[in-house]
Formats: sequence, structure tokens, C-alpha cells
Amino acid sequence: MRNWRACAGMAIALAACASVCAQEKKAGEESNLLAPEDFLNLRGIQDPQFSPDGTRVAFVVSDPLTGQHRTRHIWMYDGKSKAVWQFTYSEKSETSPRWSPDGKQLAFLSSRGEEQQIYAMRVNGGEAAALTKSKSGVQNFAWSPDGKQIAFLAPDAKTEEQKKKEKDKDDSHVADKDERHARLRILDLASKEEKALTKPNWEVKELQWSPQGKSLVVVATDTPESDSETDRMFLVNVADGMMKQLLAPRGGFGDIQIAPAGTAVAFRGCREDGPNPHDLMLLRAGDPAAQNLSGANLDRFVADFHWLPGGAILANALDGFHSRFVVYNPDGSRTDFPTYATNPRQFAASSNGNVVFIGETATEAQELWIWNRKDSPERVTHLNDKWTKHALVKQEVYKYKSFDGVEIEAALLKPADWDGKTKLPLVAYVHGGPTGAWIDSVDSWSQLLAARGFAVFMPNIRGSLGYGHKFVEMNRADWGGGDYKDVMAGVHDLVNRGIADANRLGIAGWSYGGYMSEWAITQTNEFKGAVSGAGMSNLISEFGTESGPAYDEWFWGVPYEKPLGFLNHSPFLYLKNAKTPTLILQGEDDTTDPVGQSLELYRGLKRYGVVSDLVLYPREPHGFQEAKHRADMQKRMVAWLEKYVKDAGQATATGGGK
Repeated sequence: MRNWRACAGMAIALAACASVCAQEKKAGEESNLLAPEDFLNLRGIQDPQFSPDGTRVAFVVSDPLTGQHRTRHIWMYDGKSKAVWQFTYSEKSETSPRWSPDGKQLAFLSSRGEEQQIYAMRVNGGEAAALTKSKSGVQNFAWSPDGKQIAFLAPDAKTEEQKKKEKDKDDSHVADKDERHARLRILDLASKEEKALTKPNWEVKELQWSPQGKSLVVVATDTPESDSETDRMFLVNVADGMMKQLLAPRGGFGDIQIAPAGTAVAFRGCREDGPNPHDLMLLRAGDPAAQNLSGANLDRFVADFHWLPGGAILANALDGFHSRFVVYNPDGSRTDFPTYATNPRQFAASSNGNVVFIGETATEAQELWIWNRKDSPERVTHLNDKWTKHALVKQEVYKYKSFDGVEIEAALLKPADWDGKTKLPLVAYVHGGPTGAWIDSVDSWSQLLAARGFAVFMPNIRGSLGYGHKFVEMNRADWGGGDYKDVMAGVHDLVNRGIADANRLGIAGWSYGGYMSEWAITQTNEFKGAVSGAGMSNLISEFGTESGPAYDEWFWGVPYEKPLGFLNHSPFLYLKNAKTPTLILQGEDDTTDPVGQSLELYRGLKRYGVVSDLVLYPREPHGFQEAKHRADMQKRMVAWLEKYVKDAGQATATGGGK
């Protein structure tokens, strides 16, 4: 800053005025600067459901986040009047709207009492009434085709002895053996009687009524305690609960949907045995095996799908940073639709073939869209209009060649006021997964950093979804190998192009992105600062303590038999090489990547004198839920990268220095 004390007379007066004006301008700019709290005001939209006649859509809207949990309510869109209104109001949340077959009632889940129950409310108004009285909470439900019954999933209630022990704090329990699992139950709406169709030792995860209403197709397992994928598909007779196995897929599967004529079941399944459902599968009645509809001819991750009238299937496929619709016709042919200005996410199809979907881009928050499958989609809600005051940075999607010639697609966010000449501080921002992907959607971390003068590099490295199954398989048993080299190749490309300042590089990510940050600081000292959110420092202890280890097993096997792969790709093994200042963010109730992973990382960094902070957030799972925690986490992330990356090597920003 200039030393105005050397000035005299009028110059002093002018300088004082200029200083005050500059301070006022800076304060005004900072007040308008995109802040973590701004993202708490975004409304999310989920689960659109057409009425039986296709004229209305019920959907779930998330309120701005305040306090410890985000509340959700059901809204309604009327296709004739184009009106949009909030349908349910309560202090608690309402989710999973499901129309009665005659379209006169809307059922939904709500925890207005002690436990989550099924409620029903007449579409034309009135009070919602609880249909179930479960003592353990309803997890999922579906109307029978005739509207006389509801099938639902709920565990058994706690016994009086269990309640007494809990009250007396004598509440030890035996892992696996004392767990209560969701059972398939039937509610008769006339008599209000309930009955369980599956045994207590089974766990049922999904249910779908057959069109005739005499049976249900379910996803269930009789070994819920297993750490392997043991789910199978069954046909359950409503009258007596008899179960017939339909299919035992290899790997995970789900999202079962029965054809309108009842002749087939469609679902998302694995190409072979994992790592997670990728393709659209079809099991025809009487066939011993399912047909892969999308694997050979589309080879893209199927994010959502629905049956259309006449027996065709409409699917939403992730294709790079964008998503698009495709139709699988009854004759086996495929019809492709163009990519639209907004990216379709979750969707539903009506009885007349119209489509409603949730659309978004990196600069436009979620809204509801209607599409007649002929013209361009039409936006029908304006729930996030107040958020448009924030000028978000558009993603620049491009491709580069990695170390072995593999083409990698990435998005680059640059500050809106960049002059095109000055070298920028760069943050390599790695997505979770590894079978995740960056997509064209609003992202808080990247926008906050771009608003503060950073370039943000978001690569879909090998292992990402949206580029075919072989691309997903490319980092099997190779975390920290080719995927890490993909990151570094992209960083060096931006340095060589004169966009990124080689002396002001940072890396950040959450989950697998946190792992990549941890791995990077043990392999190179090029990064001046790093942020690891809910990462993985020790893949052996991660396998032994995480929920759902079958995912990691697909990549590595099991550490009891093949420990070297886990060990050699664990960042903790190389922590003695680390020099990069590292911020560690971790929810204490995270079961996906448990808190021990961050504790192990922090202890190792302390041992070797690396500048590091470990910030623990009570009650938080893998994805943070509480408003103050989410804002605090993002503020710390920004501040850390500003201090150690943006403010490092300032002399080189315009080409000066060494």
C-alpha cells in the first residue's frame, strides 16, 4: 500500500478521500462476494411424480437450510393452469409423494409423530391423516393397482425388554445379530390391518406391485449381515408370502420397474460384477437371465429410466459433463435425443408419454421442466429465481491427453474478471467415487474459489462415470496410479498454456477426492496447499471399519488375502514425504469414510512436522447436514487455499521471479 504520509497539502486531502472511497468500494465488493451462506439458500427438487391422468405433478422441494436439518415439503404443478404451489405444510418434512390409482389422494412419508409414517391427503384439500402406526418407521411404500392396499417396508418394533434396557442405559447390542431389518408388509386400507410377508431375518430394500396386484417384485436378502453383495430379486405372493427367486445378479443392482403389461422387469445392474450399477437391464418373464440393453450399444452410465406407454423405456444417460435422453423401443432399436440447454436429472413419464424432469447447469440452479418428447423442454418452476442474483462462472469443458495418451475431459472455471494474461492460482478439485463424475451442475466449492480469483480444474479422470465401462475399470486396483497421473497431466497442461501459476498450485476434494489430495501430498511437493474432506489414508483400516466394503472389494479384493494392494496405495505409507500444508475436514458420524481415516492422516502429518489442521464436526455423516457446519467447512476451505496457495509466490503471477 502506498505511504501517503509523505504527501502534503491538497495531495493529502485527495489521498484521504481516495483511501476512504477505496475502502468503501472494497467493503461493497466483499458484501456482494459469493459466500458459503449463499449456497444454503438453494432449493433442491426431488422425486417428481405424474398424476394418473398426467395433468399434475407432485414433487419434493427442499427449503433453504437452517439449523441442523433441511426440511422438505411437497409441491404441485398443474399442467392446465401452469400454476405451482406448495401442497404440504408442517414443521417436519414430507417426502416420497405417491398418487392413489384414482388420482384423488396423495400419499407421502412424514415424521410428524415419533416415527416416520405413511400419510394420505385428498388432492382437493383437507388434512393429512396417518395410514400407518409403525413403531419403527416406514422406509418405502407403494399403492396396490386397485388402491385398496399399500405395501410398505418397516422393521419390527423394539421389544418391551429392549425399551427397558435403553431406558436404564443397559443398551449393549450384538453386532448383526441384534439388528432389526425392513420387512415387507401389507396394509389393508379398509380394515386398517397390517401383515408382514417376509421373515425378520430378511431385509427388503425395494418393492414394486405387479399390474395384476396379486404379487410384488422385491429386492431382498436373507443374509443382511453379509459384507458382500447378496441381494436377489424375488416374486412375493401377497396372499401367503411365498417367495420365488427371479434373479441373482452379480454385483449391486436396483431401481426395479415392472413393464405396464407385467411381461418384464427393468433395472439398473452391473456390466459384470461391479463396482456399481451402470447399465439398463431387462428380465423378461420366464427367462433365467437378464439382457443388458445399454452395455454394448450405448455404453454410458444410466442414471434414471422409466417405462413408457406401449412398452418402450426412456433412459437418462450421463455422457461426459452432460446428460441426455435415449429410448429403447420394444423392437430393440434405440432412439437418441439431442442434448438440451439444461441437463435432465431425475424424471418421470406420464400415461400419455410426456416427461417431467429436474434440470440444471453449472450456472442455473435446479428447476422443474416439462418435455413432450418432440419440442425443446419447457421450464415450469422458478423456485430458485432469487438465487439468480449471484453471477456464477460457466464451466469451460475441454479435453487433454494424459501421460499414456488417454483423453481426459475436464472443466475449467476461471475468475470472471480475468484479463487473459495474468497467471492464476490453480486448485485441482477432484470428485468423489472413484465412480463419480463432475457434471454440468451448480457446485459450491468451485464457485467460491473462482469468485476469489482462483482457476479451478475439475477433471473426470480414469474411473469416472460418463465415458464407458472400460474407462470406469481403468483404475481398478490402481488408485493413486493412472488417476493421479491424469490429475498431474492436466495441471501441467494448464501451467504450460500460461493459465496456471506453477508456484501457486493447490489440490482439494471430498471422499475419494480427499484421498487424491492425501495421495498427492505424499507424491509431490508441487502443491502449496491441500484440503482433504472425509478422505482415506489407510485403505486396510478403511475396509475394516467402513459401511459397504463390497465396493472396495471390487477394486482390491480383501485385505486378509491381498493386503499389498491396499497397503501400497494408502497415503499413510508415504507420509514421511509430505511437506504440503493440509486442511483435514471430517464428520464424526461418517460411516462411509470413518473418522479414523482423518485421525490417522493428522497423526502422521504431525509426526513429520507438516502444517495441518484437523477439523471435526459432531453429528455429521459423510455429507454434512447442518447449516453452520456446512458454512464453516467451506469458509475454512477457502481461507486455507487463499493463505497457502493464492498468497504464495505472488512475484510469479505476472511472469516475474525465478
